[in-house]
Amino acid sequence: MAGAGASSRDKRETAARLKAALGGESGAAATAELRTLLELVLAPAAGPGGGEAAGEALEWCRCLLSGGEPWDSFVQAVRAYDPATLCGLVWTANFVAYRCRTCGISPCMSLCAECFHQGEHAGHDYNMFRSQAGGACDCGDSNVMREAGFCKRHRIKSNSNVPCVPKHLLMMSELVLPQFIFSLIQHLREGYNEPALDLPSEKDLHKILQVLEPHVSFLEDLTKMGGAMRSVLTQVLTSQQFYKDLSSGVGENACAKKSHEKYLIALKGSGLAFPEDKIACNMQEQGAGTSTLSVQGLAGGTATSGQGDSSDEEDQDGSQGVGKRKRVKLSSTTKDQSIMDVLKHKCFLEELLFWTIKYEFPQKMVTFLLNMLPDQDYKIAFTKTFVQHYAFIMKTLKKSHESDTMSNRIVHISVQLFSNEELARQVTEECQLLDIMVTVLLYMMESCLIKSELQDEENSLHVVVNCGEALLKNNTYWPLVSDFINILSHQSVAKKFLEDHGLLVTWMNFVSFFQGMNLNKRELNEHVEFESQTYYAAFAAELEACAQPMWGLLSHCKVRETQEYTRNVVRYCLEALQDWFDAINFVDEPAPNQVTFHLPLHRYFAMFLSKAVKCQELDLDTILPDQEMLMKLMIHPLQIQASLSEIHSNMWVRNGLQIKGQAMTYVQSHFCNSMIDPDIYLLQVCASRLDPDYFISSVFERFKVVDLLTMASQHQNTVLDSEHERSMLEGALTFLVLLLSLRLHLGMTDDEILRAEMVAQLCMNDRTHSSLLDLIPENPNPKSGIIPGSLSFESVLSAVADFKAPVFEPGGSMQQGMYTPKAEVWDKEFDPVMVILRTVYRRDVQSAMDRYTAFLKQSGKFPGNPWPPYKKRTPLHPSYRGLIKLLHCKTLHIVLFTLLYKILMDHQNLSEHVLCMVLYLIELGLENSPEQESDEEESARGQERCHDSWFPGSNLVSNMRHFINYVRVRVPETAPEVKREPPASTSSDGLASSQNSGTAQVFSLVAERRKKFQEIINRNTSEANQVVRPKTSMKWSAPGATPQLTTAILEVKESILSLLIKLHHKLSGKQNSYYPPWLDDVDVLIHPEIPRYSHGDGMTAVERILLKAAVQSRLNKRIIEEICRKVTPPVPPKKISSAEKKTLDKEERRQKARERQQKLLAEFASRQKSFMETAMDVESPDADIAMEVATSEQHVSEAIYDCVICGQSGPSTEDRPTGLVVLLQASSVLGQCRNSTEPRRLPTTEEEQIYPWDTCAALHDVRLTTLQRYFKDSSCLQAVSIGWEGGVYVQTCGHTLHIDCHKSYMESLRNDQVLQGFSVDKGEFTCPLCRQFANSVLPCYPGNHMERSVWQSHSNKCLQDLVQEVEELQEQLGTFPSETNLSKEMESVMKDIKSTTQKKYTDYSKTPGSPDNDFLFMYSVARTNLELELVHRGGNLCSGGASTAGKRSCLNQLFHVLAMHMRLYSIDSAYNPWRKLTQPSQEKNSELVSEELPEVPVLYRDVSSLLLIQILTMPQPLHREHFTCIIKVLFTLLYTQALAALSVKCNAEDRMAWKESGALKKNTSSGEKSWEVLLGHVISELSKGKIYEEEETEELPVVTPDSAECYLQQFCLPFLRITSLLQHHLFGGDLPSCQEDEEFTVLASCLGLLPSFQSAHQLTSASCLDWAVPAFDMISQWCSELVSFAVRHPDQVKALLIQEPKWDLPRLLQLPENYNTIFQYYHRKTCSVCTKVPKDPAVCLVCGTFVCLKGLCCKQQSYCECVLHSQNCGAGTGIFLLINASVIIIIRGHRFCLWGSVYLDAHGEEDRDLRRGKPLYICKERYKVLEQQWVSHTFDHINKRWGPHYNGL
Repeated sequence: MAGAGASSRDKRETAARLKAALGGESGAAATAELRTLLELVLAPAAGPGGGEAAGEALEWCRCLLSGGEPWDSFVQAVRAYDPATLCGLVWTANFVAYRCRTCGISPCMSLCAECFHQGEHAGHDYNMFRSQAGGACDCGDSNVMREAGFCKRHRIKSNSNVPCVPKHLLMMSELVLPQFIFSLIQHLREGYNEPALDLPSEKDLHKILQVLEPHVSFLEDLTKMGGAMRSVLTQVLTSQQFYKDLSSGVGENACAKKSHEKYLIALKGSGLAFPEDKIACNMQEQGAGTSTLSVQGLAGGTATSGQGDSSDEEDQDGSQGVGKRKRVKLSSTTKDQSIMDVLKHKCFLEELLFWTIKYEFPQKMVTFLLNMLPDQDYKIAFTKTFVQHYAFIMKTLKKSHESDTMSNRIVHISVQLFSNEELARQVTEECQLLDIMVTVLLYMMESCLIKSELQDEENSLHVVVNCGEALLKNNTYWPLVSDFINILSHQSVAKKFLEDHGLLVTWMNFVSFFQGMNLNKRELNEHVEFESQTYYAAFAAELEACAQPMWGLLSHCKVRETQEYTRNVVRYCLEALQDWFDAINFVDEPAPNQVTFHLPLHRYFAMFLSKAVKCQELDLDTILPDQEMLMKLMIHPLQIQASLSEIHSNMWVRNGLQIKGQAMTYVQSHFCNSMIDPDIYLLQVCASRLDPDYFISSVFERFKVVDLLTMASQHQNTVLDSEHERSMLEGALTFLVLLLSLRLHLGMTDDEILRAEMVAQLCMNDRTHSSLLDLIPENPNPKSGIIPGSLSFESVLSAVADFKAPVFEPGGSMQQGMYTPKAEVWDKEFDPVMVILRTVYRRDVQSAMDRYTAFLKQSGKFPGNPWPPYKKRTPLHPSYRGLIKLLHCKTLHIVLFTLLYKILMDHQNLSEHVLCMVLYLIELGLENSPEQESDEEESARGQERCHDSWFPGSNLVSNMRHFINYVRVRVPETAPEVKREPPASTSSDGLASSQNSGTAQVFSLVAERRKKFQEIINRNTSEANQVVRPKTSMKWSAPGATPQLTTAILEVKESILSLLIKLHHKLSGKQNSYYPPWLDDVDVLIHPEIPRYSHGDGMTAVERILLKAAVQSRLNKRIIEEICRKVTPPVPPKKISSAEKKTLDKEERRQKARERQQKLLAEFASRQKSFMETAMDVESPDADIAMEVATSEQHVSEAIYDCVICGQSGPSTEDRPTGLVVLLQASSVLGQCRNSTEPRRLPTTEEEQIYPWDTCAALHDVRLTTLQRYFKDSSCLQAVSIGWEGGVYVQTCGHTLHIDCHKSYMESLRNDQVLQGFSVDKGEFTCPLCRQFANSVLPCYPGNHMERSVWQSHSNKCLQDLVQEVEELQEQLGTFPSETNLSKEMESVMKDIKSTTQKKYTDYSKTPGSPDNDFLFMYSVARTNLELELVHRGGNLCSGGASTAGKRSCLNQLFHVLAMHMRLYSIDSAYNPWRKLTQPSQEKNSELVSEELPEVPVLYRDVSSLLLIQILTMPQPLHREHFTCIIKVLFTLLYTQALAALSVKCNAEDRMAWKESGALKKNTSSGEKSWEVLLGHVISELSKGKIYEEEETEELPVVTPDSAECYLQQFCLPFLRITSLLQHHLFGGDLPSCQEDEEFTVLASCLGLLPSFQSAHQLTSASCLDWAVPAFDMISQWCSELVSFAVRHPDQVKALLIQEPKWDLPRLLQLPENYNTIFQYYHRKTCSVCTKVPKDPAVCLVCGTFVCLKGLCCKQQSYCECVLHSQNCGAGTGIFLLINASVIIIIRGHRFCLWGSVYLDAHGEEDRDLRRGKPLYICKERYKVLEQQWVSHTFDHINKRWGPHYNGL
């Protein structure tokens, strides 16, 4: 018998032998042998050799399973029998998956990327998301998604045509797998030691799991073999027989026995009992006992390990819970104890799940268990097992230290099981799923209860959850609640729940734990020391544990047939509320200075009521409780509304910021429809059913403003400081307006609600599509069926808003696409009430009003400051008609009358807002008046019964006209009212006084309320003994404060109408301003809806109200007319004494001063703005800057500069030089030019790769290295320019400053501790004037430095003399200027320029540190800046003019600095290139003998470089004529180079032809100016060498005279452009603009190469030539150098000839239209260094390199990869697209910034971090802006938010 150590061949043979034997007769023996073999191989490995043993064991298993076949072919064989209809791919956290709402049935539906892209989802509402907890692909599962969305692979129902599995194939598997799985379980049993302390030692668990990793992976591989293998596994896992045989511990195997014992210990240690044990210990009977114990075991962590029963250690550790509040223990509350602590395992699957839970859900195990789900039998078995272990899961979760990870893994499993309605229904019926879930949730919360301190602290019996406990703070309950919500989304399950009375009772019990949690007590003395942040936990708990299940249930109560459910919920909800009121000892007054925002029971009650009326047509009164209950119900929600007002009035300021946070969260969009909306609705219901006077007086009492509502000018408020009075009064009135105008639950349809919500949000601010989706409250339960992005959302949005596409200013911020309200929405639908309800920040209300004002001004509807408009309301649902009674009750009318009177009399503490709300309430009353009154009888009836009252009746329409003569008020003795004698008429006019003077009605608001309360109570209870409990503190009795209150009688003689008319006069500031409109136009009364009244200020509002009053009754109309006839002077508030007059004057003067100041400020702002526009805008072509002085036309002797620091003007001198503020930056933009016009694309497949061979930088590099190989180094370094990569670009904002001022400025910046976005130590600063970023100062050369005689350059000297002069000037040795401040500064700026770029970009010489390096670097800086300016002008000079770049150009100053340094390097006269260009050499080839390498032939030298060398080595300032002379000479060389290049281009016959035709014309007079002659000469000279020898095979084009001319012009243009720019900067003068085809001619004549504009059309390029020496001699000499070179290196001659340069402008890579293309390719691409997928992949948009952002794998010497790449690719500038965020990040040197995204969704919005996962499309304009900023090097100026990256990107 082969042992464990057998070789793999032996194993295979053994396996084959056993398989054969099993198939034959001796099956039983073979089975026994197999079993012993397996026991030997799979025995739990003892000792450390676990790893190898495991590998060995798995090797055996593979052999046995395949029966000795090769493993791969076995896998193939099994796969053939896979009826794959489901995808079932399992993924873990962070995987990118898709969700399509169009195809999903369950909202949790998700697809893997492959299935998604293979399905047809175009035009669907889908998004991509990053999985948080892991998930599985639902493709092919028709329970979860519609079949139309299946992908191609899972569409076919292929179960029919799959052949049956042959028995022998899986025969071995059926025998081997049970033992394999059992061995796995044994390992798990072995490894688990019940921790001695509370903490399971994590390390041990991880160790075991690591050892078992290969085993579980092996099982996972098996599941991937498809259906056939899965069904074998299912059979093994669920068979009870296998489990009995192997695992019961009975039998002779000692090892198995031991393992069984460990298993029992683990069970007991978990506070679970094996059922047999229970009976044995006779514990079954003590139901209550076990229950309490088990709760203790739960609450106090783990029960002590070894013993079976939980000892009561809870009492020692649990007493001081979190927050020093004593925990409360409940005795057994749940009915079914066995749910909590009985577990019996009958099969492998069950024990496997047990261990999975015990080990806290290891990822591998979870994946294995989920991979099995496509097997239907397994799915059912597993779901039942999962439910059976539910309580155990909860216990483990509570103890876990990694509760977050564990939560995710639990949900990963449960969401796969419970999203399936069929399965959920089955488990509910068979396994009591609902009972288990509710019980488990209840148990979980019971472990953290504390005594409620609401209302009656000492005697309260109510318990609430403690929000400070980890359970709530860390959201540990989340997985359980989430499962519960998930199963309630299935109609069949929800119905079961709603029908089960016991469950409803338990659930209400659960909800009541949250009722009144997180109680706030107002701090009255000092500020609270520690602000607790528990409120997050409280709000989250109410939303998730109470509100979401509620919305889930509500979604199934939509039709009439479901009335019964609603009745059940309402009934048990009211019972729970009654219990709650009893438990907190509540009678009628809330305890002062306390508020809780959490009343879930109230909200359940309210929401089910609303549903009942709206959808189920229930009669409201049949489900409402009695009046007494309603009075209790309204107290706490009303308390919240009053507290909101107190919080906003800063009365809770000592409680810290968190209380404001609570007030904001309560109304915030995710919470409002589960919190404030039900509260207000409940109050509306109460108001509609209770006595209106009682309700109104309660409101004012709750808001503590009763004392303020007096006619007297002074009053004492005993409960409120005077500074809070006004805002509390505003709060009370605003609340009443909300209460009376909101119709959210009172009759609006869903679409109307949606529209109102949307309008409110849009009126506050323009919104993006996604923020709107976020701000519109939808049912928080995602399964409720209102889907964001649903059709109604889009259609309403397009009806109310216009889309503003994103705009791009080159210097502006990147804007998103916004929606803004349409004009008619402002006109008709703007509803301030809705805005007030929905604003989280008070400033948003103001913002909405400002926008409304702006609209009215703009559309010319109203010029002034409008008041909030009055909006008509949706009609009330008949059930709520009672709400109107509030508007028609005397108490409210008295309050309105009093307030109007106080406002008219200018009492303190009243604001425009108060008046606005008062008028709004009056208008509401007029709009909603009861049936038209019959005027006459009303007044007759009124006479009899109004002796006790101010007003005759309760109808506002008639009360408005009722005159009130006298009022008796209580006032402090000091009040002015007391001193007046009461008028004589009081005594005589009996009727009047009896009617009015006894009316202290309002001030006994409280008494009134008490009386009503008593009535209601007595009506409700027959026992009369129930009296009202006296109030704890009789706050309303005036304390013995001085001065004493006394009674005075006030003469009023006003009615509401007369007050309104006087108010109109007061508001307008004119007497008799009100004139009834109907006297002119009777139609007004018939059509009162006049648009003229719909927008306006207070006067408009008064007019509108008076008109409505007149329309409603004839009497009112008559009385209004009478009042207006009486021409009443407005009531003088009081006589104005002289002192007061003074103060008035003062006020007026102050006002005027204020206005003046405003005006000045505005002017200043506009000036600053216009300056900023000129200084900052990259594109503005007409910027006016001090620099302009330099190019102005007058002959200024010296340039004058303004210093922006000290403000003085003056010239720059040697001692006190002025400098330009400049930014030096290394740039590789030029190096990115390519010579094809086709832009490169970003690679998005493996095939497309980008190789940087054809870039400008690469080609220049190759050329330089080739030259250095064959020629002398120092001469090579003058034959080319560098700086294509890492060149230094200098730019300025155009402002100048004294260099000494700058030094002190830098010093002050260094001492400034403010965090700047730049590093002062590196010399960085911002320009003191325009704040543009800079890092150096470029000294300005003294003197005028511009030869002014601009166009008199055609002097009479002949060319030969000038050539001579130039040579002599060059011979003068450059002397180092004397040590002045100026020269020091020039030196330091040169150092700056050098240190700007990296060493590798300045060192090209073979001998490091040679002076030739510096020489080359310096003239290349000039070249780089000229070339870049050319690029900024679009690559040519056709536009002419001093372009924008010219305005900011500092080339002139730069030239002086460079020239001063270049003059220090004298060129040995023998090597001076000038000689070679102007003198035919005498000696022939004599130096060829010498050993060293020859110099570079003149024809190989870059002419533009020669130009810069010549000009920079001349003494400055340069004369214009010398400049022209240099150009003429260089042009001859350039032309010869062009001819040579052309000669190589044509084929041999052409060449012969040209040679001959040239020779013929050679001796004509203009021979030197004819290109044919010269070309012939060049060809004949070069033919002497071996230059044309090896003929290329490729066909060369035939050269015609036209094409030759064109070629020559194109060849010369780049040089002409550079030269013209140089001339423009050195000598001023504008560049002429021209068409593209005349560019050559125009530039040539501008440079003085063309004598004059004779006939431009016949012009040839050769006519620009002006030879200083006979042409043919010069050309022969230049060609001879090539000929001698060709002798030695014939293969290189042609390659080195300068070719026609044709560079396209630098471009970024082209990006694909759809972002998904990039994302799918790059987010899975592996890093080239570590071959893992990087966490933050990024791609360079300049060259397409894939990099890891922040990746440690690619770090080199503390530089991360992005930073390194930005240095190599862009010399310090990098532009990266972050793949996982869709954002572009810019690295510039040591700083970085987030630039924004160039991909926007269909609504013009970015999706940073791909949170929304909507499809994104390229925004071409944004990409253009990015490219433009890159090319123009303006990232530093335009992007504002820079930060240091510390090389960590």
